[in-house]
Amino acid sequence: MQNTLKVGFIILGLLLTTSFTIKKDQITKLVTEYRTNPIGIDVEKPRLSWQISSDGQNVMQTAYEIHVADSKENLVNGKSLIWSSNRVESDQSVNVVYNGPVLKSMQRAYWRVRVWNNKNKVSSWSSPAFWEMGILDKSLWSASYIAMDDITTEKKSHPSQYFRTEFQAKKSIKSAKVQVTSLGVYEIYLNGEKVGDDLFTPGYTSYDKRLQYQTYDVTNMLKSNNAIGAIVGDGWYRGNIGWQGDYAFYGKQLALFIQLNIIYNDGTTETVVSNGDWKASYGPILESDMYNGEKYDARLELDGWANIGFNDNNWDKVEVLDHPKDILVAPQGPPVKAIQEIKPKKLISTPKGETVLDLGQNIVGWARMKVRGPKGHKVTLKFAEVLDKNGNFYTTNLRAAEATDIYTLKGEGEEIFEPHFTFHGFRYIQVIDYPGTLNLDDITGVVIHSEITPTGSFTTSDPMINQLQSNIQWGQKDNFLDIPTDCPQRDERAGWTGDAQVFSMTAAYNFDVAAFYTKWLKDLALDQHKDGVVTNVVPDILSASKGAAAKGGATGWADAAVIIPWTVYQSYGDKRILEEQYSSMKKWVDFMAKSAGEDYLWIDYKHWHWGDWLAYNADKPDYNGSVTEKDLIATAYAYYSTTLLSKIASIIGENEDMVTYGRLAENIREAFIQEYITPNGRLVSHTQTAYALALSFDLIPENLIDKSAGYFAQDVKKFGHLTTGFLGTPLLCSTLSKIGRDDLAFMLLNRKEFPSWLYPITMGATTIWERWDTQKPDGTIIEGMNSFNHYSYGAIGEWLYTHVGGLRIDPENPGYKHILFDPHPGGGLTSAKAEFFSLYGKIKSDWEIKEGKFHYEVIIPANTTATITLPKATIEHVLPNGNKPKGNIKFTIKQTDKGVQVELGSGTYSFIYPIDKL
Repeated sequence: MQNTLKVGFIILGLLLTTSFTIKKDQITKLVTEYRTNPIGIDVEKPRLSWQISSDGQNVMQTAYEIHVADSKENLVNGKSLIWSSNRVESDQSVNVVYNGPVLKSMQRAYWRVRVWNNKNKVSSWSSPAFWEMGILDKSLWSASYIAMDDITTEKKSHPSQYFRTEFQAKKSIKSAKVQVTSLGVYEIYLNGEKVGDDLFTPGYTSYDKRLQYQTYDVTNMLKSNNAIGAIVGDGWYRGNIGWQGDYAFYGKQLALFIQLNIIYNDGTTETVVSNGDWKASYGPILESDMYNGEKYDARLELDGWANIGFNDNNWDKVEVLDHPKDILVAPQGPPVKAIQEIKPKKLISTPKGETVLDLGQNIVGWARMKVRGPKGHKVTLKFAEVLDKNGNFYTTNLRAAEATDIYTLKGEGEEIFEPHFTFHGFRYIQVIDYPGTLNLDDITGVVIHSEITPTGSFTTSDPMINQLQSNIQWGQKDNFLDIPTDCPQRDERAGWTGDAQVFSMTAAYNFDVAAFYTKWLKDLALDQHKDGVVTNVVPDILSASKGAAAKGGATGWADAAVIIPWTVYQSYGDKRILEEQYSSMKKWVDFMAKSAGEDYLWIDYKHWHWGDWLAYNADKPDYNGSVTEKDLIATAYAYYSTTLLSKIASIIGENEDMVTYGRLAENIREAFIQEYITPNGRLVSHTQTAYALALSFDLIPENLIDKSAGYFAQDVKKFGHLTTGFLGTPLLCSTLSKIGRDDLAFMLLNRKEFPSWLYPITMGATTIWERWDTQKPDGTIIEGMNSFNHYSYGAIGEWLYTHVGGLRIDPENPGYKHILFDPHPGGGLTSAKAEFFSLYGKIKSDWEIKEGKFHYEVIIPANTTATITLPKATIEHVLPNGNKPKGNIKFTIKQTDKGVQVELGSGTYSFIYPIDKL
């Protein structure tokens, strides 16, 4: 190879100017608890983060100073500060804890920051940002839960309820904030206008343990005379939930809770609350169910019901419910919103004569319809993910979910309908009894999901792999709807812990999920059983059911209690989530240790295991390739979670636990070796999943690694395809790469025949499927449990970012404080680009092979460093004549068996060098 390396290595960018200047206003992206200017938070010591924007190289923060004040004026003038950190010698710019006095309920704090660099130059102060506290003092809750006399045990959907009151603002208003929650899901209106654009508030939590409330700034919406209105629907609280036909799982009666706090310009205050003086009625929403859809009769609309002067004489007085207020909490996760709109691509008349619209993309949300027609005419919209092999509308895989919206016209010109409290998973819309001629412009697909910010992108020279990445990201968006659901279309949509666990790192590359997981993990800990068992779904809607499968404690599922907090820590440098979830982690690991007993093995384990769920052909008794012993999987995961817990204990200063769980992990490992590995390195379950787990989790003795790796590679070569399920698949390619078999990993990636990641794309998939054979090559669709939008197998995305793209987290420096760039060309690809917007700024790893040369560009954000591995490079060609680049930059270099390894500070760098065929 060295004979072919005749052109000198070029480092473009290392020779650029190294002078460092932080320009004015270049401290940017100020966030509090991962949000920009949040209001209504209840974290008493919130964490503050910022970015340093600089065109220089090797830019490092050496100190910072934070100011916090009660007004923007005081902040800018540096007067009457609530808190000043003074100059702190530190390079920390992410999750810096506010350490000032505890703030009062509803108090707003303005903050700014400046930093010093490694040239001892100080930046300008940042532009001001703020956060505002919610209700910290529970005694300040003066509102009451109000309800209609509508207690039900019937297993059906019910009409949504309308509430209203009127009040006067007696003086000139300085500010007004309203706190709202409900038993059910709500929309709130002020003087006829909807407040905020959040959906399905107050959100989905373990309602019997904690109930979120939202805070909205309504200062500009108030007048002298005002009306407040709200609609409350069944939602997750009282509606259809789970796949067993359960209704009213959390409660039999809906309720509303509103507290409006007004501050007048003269300093006086007034509070308007929900109480027994409010009135309530039913309206045009006859039914609204998460699974079944919405029935809306426009003839029953209550014109002006949320405006002043509406005649509510026929409305009923509400009753006051005795429901706890101490469970009210401010939301930590992002709200659900309408994010995007998609117009249909085709209008189809199916062989059965059905009128169907094709959006061209499987989405989650609903359809907005424009329609004209006679009063009383009904238009029905049905939703489906696919057409069957004959081209007809297919809904069998929805099981009991009706996924149907019915709109009754009021007959007054053009009418626009979109539902309030339901959502569907769909690509196709069947339109029934549309009056007149249906055009593509009459229907719009509205995409909804939690407002998670896109952070990652991955593209290659292969369009099919790019489509795979698109499918992974769409599957995440579609299923991150307040909780990480397994699927968005059928009668399930539950927060399965196993699905969330295996996908968590891929999720953290694609989108900012720190706050999303923080919120969900709190419910995981609250629903965790006293003995430490973690439920299979969170919020837990299964434990009350009969059967072992409902009780939780399943390997790989329950381990979400340890693995997902670790993912958040690795991805965001979030130490607090380890501290807050630590008790939950310990309870789960202690439960496993107690269940295993003195032999540290999970033989005859009493709790249900899903095993390597939906492994290829695992349901065929005569098939020998994919059934992995559940006991082996359980022991492997027990070791992994226990090892992580020992590391976590060390990080948060629980040193005794670090030692205790470190010893426990070693005992589990020895038990695994004795029970499941032959003296020749063969696993008793001779499956791809077994080897992937054992090799990935470092369970194989060092002297047997090569032999076990050989068995693993032989199995992949023998089948020529994957045989793994939910637990094995996420580790498959990364483990093959770990043992030096990128050839096999790329073979699996590139395979287009069933079973593979690309096979669904050949069948037109735009999201990840639940099963490898969800739809057969002849178009036949498996009936029963079968989702076309299930993100679990999308966990291959982590390997695409980290191995193919070469953008990796340094486990010893989490949150991208130190970045590892390590690209791996292969599989016939001629280029790959991975980008990620970290809390420090943009990171890029972008390689291309053209004209016999390897072109590589990286971006390292300010206040971080990186280690870059240049594949198949040699040091004599990296540094012509042995001379290091000139300039005041961070630069070290060494030869490794992979290529040349370079240590660099922040900046943008390009590398070009000749390279043999990879």
